[in-house]
Amino acid sequence: MKLKHPFSSFVAVAALALTLLHGTVVQAETVNIAYQYGADPAKLAQASAAYEKATGWTINWRRFDTGADVVAALASGDIQIGDVGSSPFAAAISRGVPIEAVVLNALTGASEALVVRNGAHVDKQQDLVGKTIATPFVSTSHYSLLAALKHWNIDAKQLHIVNLGPTEIVAAWSRGDIDAAYTWDPALGKAKQSGKVLVDSTQVGQWGSPTFDLWAVRKDFSQAHPDFVQKFVAVTLQAISDYRANGKSWTAASPQAAAISKLSGATVADVPQLLAGNVYPGATEQASGALLGGGTAKAVAATARFLKEQKKIDQVLPDYSTSITARYIQASASK
Repeated sequence: MKLKHPFSSFVAVAALALTLLHGTVVQAETVNIAYQYGADPAKLAQASAAYEKATGWTINWRRFDTGADVVAALASGDIQIGDVGSSPFAAAISRGVPIEAVVLNALTGASEALVVRNGAHVDKQQDLVGKTIATPFVSTSHYSLLAALKHWNIDAKQLHIVNLGPTEIVAAWSRGDIDAAYTWDPALGKAKQSGKVLVDSTQVGQWGSPTFDLWAVRKDFSQAHPDFVQKFVAVTLQAISDYRANGKSWTAASPQAAAISKLSGATVADVPQLLAGNVYPGATEQASGALLGGGTAKAVAATARFLKEQKKIDQVLPDYSTSITARYIQASASK
């Protein structure tokens, strides 16, 4: 038997070590993040690779049509961070999905609305009875639709509510298969071209059912990589800060609107109005008792109770604060 030269063995061992080390580094420095359609300042940070520059990580951005799809991917571990609305987040926590909210993306306003099709003969709220309305189930739009119907004293069973994502709504609207839709862009913009807004989420929020978008992180990921999450939160807050300071210059002709349009699904002409339709709380506001410091947990609990009442979830937890943290916000606010 021919013995291997000692140096050959050393090279083989070293190569194996480097391979293992390289594999570990690649795994630790790559993350899968889900985003949805919709215009918000974070889209600009995404488009400019600000998250990658701040963290040094490779980010695989994956677009999903609905929050329910994002939650399913978070539950399976296919993604580690996802942009979700308050309604799918409340449903996910109630079902035991191991995620936590780390930063708010936006407080929903006119960027989500109920639009009725011209020719559907809906002139007032009660005219919705017997109509077919599309919305992505368990989304913030779905929650707002049900809340609006309750406010108008209309039983949801008196309508035909169908589960369609934004892109599916566009197709159904074009065919005339639906009479109305509660949704966001690109479906919202398409519907407005041949319909009228009956109510938007600003009004529904004022009626006592506010909604919001947030970044949710798998708890195992945030525990293993708190530095990444901290930097991710900081970039999101900086994007919000930039918009609050300079948003008036983000006109339809601006490069900011063009970049956001490509990721949001909204036409560039609609981006400024959509951005202005939401509220973007800064670090100090987010860390306060009104939001991630306590108020957000209460809002999520209220959403969960409503979803259970509507038989969309089976149980409501006694406490939702364990799935909402302000620690990353507080760390950013203190810098």
